[in-house]
Amino acid sequence: MDDATQSNRELWEEWTDVHLGSDFYDVESFKRGGRSRILPRELEEIGEVRGKDLLHLQCHFGLDTLSFARLGARVTGADFSPRAIAAARQLAQECELEANFVCADLYALPTELPGAFDIVYTSRGVLFWLRDIQGWGGVVAHFLRPGGVFYITEMHPILAVFDDTAELRPRYPYSSHGQPLSFPTEGSYADRSARIKTHVEYGWNHGLGEVVTSLTDAGLGIEFLHEQHSLPWPQPFLVKVADRDYRLPGDLEGTVPLMFSLRARQPGTR
Repeated sequence: MDDATQSNRELWEEWTDVHLGSDFYDVESFKRGGRSRILPRELEEIGEVRGKDLLHLQCHFGLDTLSFARLGARVTGADFSPRAIAAARQLAQECELEANFVCADLYALPTELPGAFDIVYTSRGVLFWLRDIQGWGGVVAHFLRPGGVFYITEMHPILAVFDDTAELRPRYPYSSHGQPLSFPTEGSYADRSARIKTHVEYGWNHGLGEVVTSLTDAGLGIEFLHEQHSLPWPQPFLVKVADRDYRLPGDLEGTVPLMFSLRARQPGTR
């Protein structure tokens, strides 16, 4: 694990404690059987999960993973934060849901987790943390059975170009880059007022073409790539339209994609 990724793991260790008690995640509501963390559009695009073996990459403390368990999937979640995985296991126990959670760096996961899956899933704010998008595609393909489906829904890479202001000012690279970007930590995306000891977060941008190519180079066939004009979390240059629905203001709405979703399939049949 490189120094930037190690630092990010320390950050996510801290963030786990913050997120467990945050309104953003609302864990107590989930424990009471509250709404699924998986958006209706995701469920429509993924397809039926009941009775399927599902692997959730970069699962954090497992709230989305356990949402799939409630929908009838046999779930495994993987994350590089020991604290997050411990919290995921505790949450599964409290919710009386069957789930397997594995703590490993994503690129080492093929040596840590045996088996293959019908569905591999990842979502919302995951690619920025990955230093090697080509290697990521190989990990995804490694875990898919013949005929298995990979699905991702994620912030559109074009948004990562802009400065975090209300001006939509280009500042950062669109394509992959060797050295990570670094940003001062300001609490957490779930609680900006949280006091965090890890002062810097590191990340890597990846263009949409590079994301697609990493999957096709690994042998997967792209079934669709959709671009959306709504983001399910706030940004300084967006306005809130509804719950979990933020868009560009006024005449700018619809001019720049804010999210994308992609489904790919491993060739062959089970």
